[in-house]
Amino acid sequence: MKNHLRVERAKIDITQSELATRIGVSRQTIHSIELGKFVPSTIISLKLATIFKINVEELFVLEAGDWELNGIEGIQ
Repeated sequence: MKNHLRVERAKIDITQSELATRIGVSRQTIHSIELGKFVPSTIISLKLATIFKINVEELFVLEAGDWELNGIEGIQ
């Protein structure tokens, strides 16, 4: 899953640590999300979208491989 977390964070000039504190996670969690190594829970995703004042779908984007992993074809 692709995300725009780093870009959105830069737009409001907030560090990983500051963002982590605001949503109640560790800085390492934010770092892992930005690198695509960790897929956040729905609650964390909604908190992030709320902070950036965007929809979750604007912050996180499914890629073709995300559909294939579950044996489901993407919507065309």
